[in-house]
Parts: sequence; C-alpha cells; structure tokens
Amino acid sequence: MATVSATDATFDEIVKQSDVPVVVDFWAEWCGPCKQIGPALEELSAEYEGRVKIVKVNVDENPGSPAAMGVRGIPALFMFKGGEAVDQKIGAAPKAALKDWIESAV
Repeated sequence: MATVSATDATFDEIVKQSDVPVVVDFWAEWCGPCKQIGPALEELSAEYEGRVKIVKVNVDENPGSPAAMGVRGIPALFMFKGGEAVDQKIGAAPKAALKDWIESAV
C-alpha cells in the first residue's frame, strides 16, 4: 500500500479515526529534506501494510492541520494511536532511523 494523502477536510477521518497507528508526514513540494525522506516513507508504507498507515499532508495546500498540531518546521512526522498524537519527529532521517522510530511507537 502506498502512502495516503490527507487534506484538512479528511484529516480526522483518515488519521484520527484509523483503527491502526498512523504516521503523518507534514511536507511541502519545495522542501528538500521532505523529498529526501519521501521514498523511505513509501517503502515503509509497503512494509507496514495493514499494521501502520503512512499519511502525507501538504502544508501549503492544507494549512489547518499542521497549524492545529503546532508544526513550525518540516518535515514533521507525528505518530497517532487511538486518534491521539503520541510521538513526533522533526527533520529528515535515514530509513533505518524512521523504521526504528515507527517500531518503538507501535
């Protein structure tokens, strides 16, 4: 399963009402570090299919969700479980570090 895109309008449905843990990636097209971790998140989405959902939110097109989460810099990754943010990671990281972070939270 590929990553899922969410908008301000679909954020609650896709993220907060999910029955599996969700990693939310707040990103933008112009963000170099965001583009750097994009392929790793796609691969992790396939590896965790059915166990963890990876959702991307474009902050330029959807300013409400990142503002509500207090995002000040991107990439900003949030781990949601049971509809609540339980952890966050700011900035780019290698795939192995992202995988370790996901494993520690699920």
